[in-house]
Amino acid sequence: MTATVKNKTPLVVPDKVRRRAGFKVGDEVEFRASGGIITIIPRLPNADDEYTPQQRRTIDAQLDEAEKGPFHGPFDTADEMITHLKGQLKKRAATKKPKRVR
Repeated sequence: MTATVKNKTPLVVPDKVRRRAGFKVGDEVEFRASGGIITIIPRLPNADDEYTPQQRRTIDAQLDEAEKGPFHGPFDTADEMITHLKGQLKKRAATKKPKRVR
């Protein structure tokens, strides 16, 4: 599909092209130009656009708490990580209460 660029008329993206690209009314798009090629891409929402300020504060607080740990590693090899995980499993098994059989 082609269109003609005119002096004072905005360039219009034909309906068929917009539909094939999946653009809908109200979508925000970004234009990028390089070497005579124009690329139109949808503007992707960022996290600040998706949440209310209260939700954002809650998420930020949870992320801050998660950064405090517990962290394990970094491990230099997969074997080191596996050894660590096996040790953790042994510790958990030792602290579990045995099941009572009736």
